[in-house]
Amino acid sequence: MRLSELLKSMDWKGEAPPFDPEVAGVTCDSRKVNPGDLFVAIRGGAADGHKYAASALEKGACCAVTEKPLGLAQELVTGDTRRFYGEAASAFFGHPSKSMTLIGVTGTKGKTTVTNLVKKVLEADGTMVGLIGTIQNEIGSEVIHAENTTPEAMELEGLYAQMRDKGCRYCVMEVSSHALEQQRIGDSFYKAAAFTNLSHEHLDYHGDMESYFAAKEKLFSRCEKAVVGIDDEYGRRVVKDLPALAGKELPLLTFTSEPEGADLCARGIVCHPDRVEFTLLYKGEEYPVHFHMPGVFSVRNFLAAAGLCLSLGLPMERILPPLQAVEGVKGRMEVIPTGRDFTVITDYAHAPAPLESALKSLKETVKGRLVCLFGCGGDRDRTKRPLMAEAAAKYADFVIVTSDNPRTEDPDAIISEILPGLRGWDTPHVTIADRRKAIYWAVQNAEPGDTILLAGKGHEDYQIIGHEKRHFDEREVVAEALKTLG
Repeated sequence: MRLSELLKSMDWKGEAPPFDPEVAGVTCDSRKVNPGDLFVAIRGGAADGHKYAASALEKGACCAVTEKPLGLAQELVTGDTRRFYGEAASAFFGHPSKSMTLIGVTGTKGKTTVTNLVKKVLEADGTMVGLIGTIQNEIGSEVIHAENTTPEAMELEGLYAQMRDKGCRYCVMEVSSHALEQQRIGDSFYKAAAFTNLSHEHLDYHGDMESYFAAKEKLFSRCEKAVVGIDDEYGRRVVKDLPALAGKELPLLTFTSEPEGADLCARGIVCHPDRVEFTLLYKGEEYPVHFHMPGVFSVRNFLAAAGLCLSLGLPMERILPPLQAVEGVKGRMEVIPTGRDFTVITDYAHAPAPLESALKSLKETVKGRLVCLFGCGGDRDRTKRPLMAEAAAKYADFVIVTSDNPRTEDPDAIISEILPGLRGWDTPHVTIADRRKAIYWAVQNAEPGDTILLAGKGHEDYQIIGHEKRHFDEREVVAEALKTLG
């Protein structure tokens, strides 16, 4: 593709450059430049791509796109290189997302579960569906490794292209605040978009909750219909802000785990250790639901998924059977089989609000003690560390403080910043920095009727220690620990 063709496909408004090279690819990473690539200089948190524009040309880049003139031989100046990069990636692959119906989900909690649920409904009649998310990316039944919740622009558009070429009619995706803030989603436009909730997370990047919320809200400037949870103040604000965000009135479905107050409601919620039962209320009709994931938050996830499917025009009669057939989502309140008289559950809860929500739901169903094992990630938001401890102490009967992904931080130093959150609570606790040893200890000291929540890792099958990613699957560790019981 010639540069002029790429720019034309992007609806380029600037002046045409006096050169027209063949474009072999598009990248914003000077280390990955191949001959013929278009290099886009982006100002990042750690580095400014403009400093590497000249070296990118030396490596064979056909042109450098910048936000200011650098006096380079092959240079194209634009006002916003982040936006340019996303749109150029889409144009390079022929705008593949326009060949599919996109469904987007944003929020702090529930994105993975909701997207997986929607995919199950859409696939129920044999339709080919793509999924982009935290655990993995999928093209139908084909699994593709996921590095980020929402991939970088070229990877995202490449995934879209694969989905298009393999016949996907839909793509359901988690849309992260980072991706929205960094304009990674290019020209993606969503048939329906959902907001689940918002709580303390990613403040190391966004700085404060208002900036975090503003990033999430950007999704609703590029969707046709909205589905919004109103059980927290941020969801209610999204509803109020929708007309301004979209520039018009958007078709809207709201949901709540309360028995009234929204388009989709839940009445008579009964929580069990491995499932939840309730009556779904919609347009004056009542639908009994048996959902194989525990907790009140699972009710909200169910309603969000149902709302998205309704927004796509599916009838409730087609939506409910596949949703109720779902046995669970990996790493989301996933029960690990023990064959013993106690229960072990792994969940991705790695922030205060989701941890509190998970423990609160489990507390209603446990017969013995509720044991919470958790840690906090290194090189990430330090302010949430004592808040995680407070959440654990508030609902758990026993707390085990350990490691998550310590990365380049000292695990003991991370734990020392967690422990102040336990002050003022009489909840007994132990600290075991080695997560494997901590899980062994939890299993070996379990009592009849106990429920052990392993929080923070969920679907992850690794630990990051230093700069090394080591294999670590909690399901395997629990199985090993069980063998020591005889």
